[in-house]
Amino acid sequence: MKEITVGIKGTAELTADKSCLASAVGSGSLDVFATPSMVMLMEKAACSCLADYLEGDETTVGTEISVQHTSASPAGMKITAEAEVTAVSGREITFRVTAWDSAGEIGNGTHKRFLVYGEKFMAKTAAKLPD
Repeated sequence: MKEITVGIKGTAELTADKSCLASAVGSGSLDVFATPSMVMLMEKAACSCLADYLEGDETTVGTEISVQHTSASPAGMKITAEAEVTAVSGREITFRVTAWDSAGEIGNGTHKRFLVYGEKFMAKTAAKLPD
């Protein structure tokens, strides 16, 4: 892994189509941008933040997220998320995450990811399956 420093930023965006509405993902009955979809976009922003720093079989997995979804967004609206590295402790990376639509901020919080080695991680995960 290349050195990851505080202040590195990454973004991700999407348009709130039917697949990411609360009524479609099961997190509510309304046709508004779903909280799970916002969380996914925040994690995607964090991943994009680290993409140029990972080498070989390195990847990261999300280990913690704490967010507030502060404003609803209608279907069809463009949503953007940003992640900024706020701390690095060994293989654990902490981010401040924010999401907004064209009217302003819709959510914010913190997120942690942990650097793992893909093959080793998947082998350990697969070992949980019964023989």
